[in-house]
Amino acid sequence: MTTVATAAIDSQKKKISIILVHGAFVDASGWQAVYTFLSQDGYEVLVVQNSTITLEGDVEATRRAIARASHPVILVGHSYGGAVITQAGDDPRVSCLVYLAAFVPEVGESVFLLATAPTPGEEGAPLLPPSDGFLIVDPEKFPAAFAADMDLATTRFMAAAQLPWGLGAVQASLTTAAWKQKPAHYLLAQQDRMVPPSAQRAMAQRAQAKLQEIESSHALMLSHPREVADFIVKAAGELL
Repeated sequence: MTTVATAAIDSQKKKISIILVHGAFVDASGWQAVYTFLSQDGYEVLVVQNSTITLEGDVEATRRAIARASHPVILVGHSYGGAVITQAGDDPRVSCLVYLAAFVPEVGESVFLLATAPTPGEEGAPLLPPSDGFLIVDPEKFPAAFAADMDLATTRFMAAAQLPWGLGAVQASLTTAAWKQKPAHYLLAQQDRMVPPSAQRAMAQRAQAKLQEIESSHALMLSHPREVADFIVKAAGELL
């Protein structure tokens, strides 16, 4: 039986808006299962569709979502989306940041700087050389690198349908690091072959984020949507 106290806490939890910010090479449709779980739990969930052409443009798209939110905001960023929420998260309506296998830059750092830092013994993302100002993952290597724990038919389609990542997003340096003022949570993907786990751990520790690990590929929102949703809900609960 639900007690009065429990009902009051549940009601308060639902007065939080969750904004999902995707990373490079994919679009916002990858959040569908996580969106469904969180919505069924009673949260307002907004989903940002990034162009991933420039960091500035993606930050502005996220700021527009923050402005539409009905309640205090939890910003959730996957991969490159971590840089977006780090820059956009200085908005006073943002209460906390949730990073999912994500980049967590410091002021003056770019994703390029973090992504090219040496991680001995770990594989880096198999990117092809830039073409016309954009990057993509080698389509042949995409399934194993991005989502090895998903079915091959899905990951082959993802490889073919990649959203090219603009150098204006990759190389832009951040001017704000919201994790310095806002509580942060980090879900580390232990089987990640796009953002090395050791780099994830170092970034999470630098941001003093509450760290949890999951045995997952880089595409953890696709392969483990329930666990990802639960991690976000846990972060929401700590705001009460």
